[in-house]
Amino acid sequence: MPLHLTKIAFGAKDFGDIEGWFANRPRVSLSTRYCPKRVEELEGGSLYWIHEHAIVARSPITGFEQMESGRWWIHLAPQLIRVDPRPRRAHQGWRYLKDDDAPADLAEGADAGDVLPGKLLGKLTKLGLV
Repeated sequence: MPLHLTKIAFGAKDFGDIEGWFANRPRVSLSTRYCPKRVEELEGGSLYWIHEHAIVARSPITGFEQMESGRWWIHLAPQLIRVDPRPRRAHQGWRYLKDDDAPADLAEGADAGDVLPGKLLGKLTKLGLV
């Protein structure tokens, strides 16, 4: 079972902004100060994007590379895969996500529909209404 990362889609006003980050790009990379300590477990994993307090999509991780400055690149496949929205609190940087806790991909042709704001979705989930 691979391990995954979560990251806030900082600066994205809507899901279209996140899609724009991936449009017409042969390679997508994120810069980070430190290499994840569990990098070996991340092989075959994905980076899950959090937008408005909910996990909304994922991008497969293709590798890690150290820059001359000492920072690291997290290389992603240039695809954005919609997932079943799941509430997730905001955080800085990235966090690990176990495979068992990762949301399922949306079925092909399925529509995410009107996604509830993450805070509301979280409260409704706690009440057992979603």
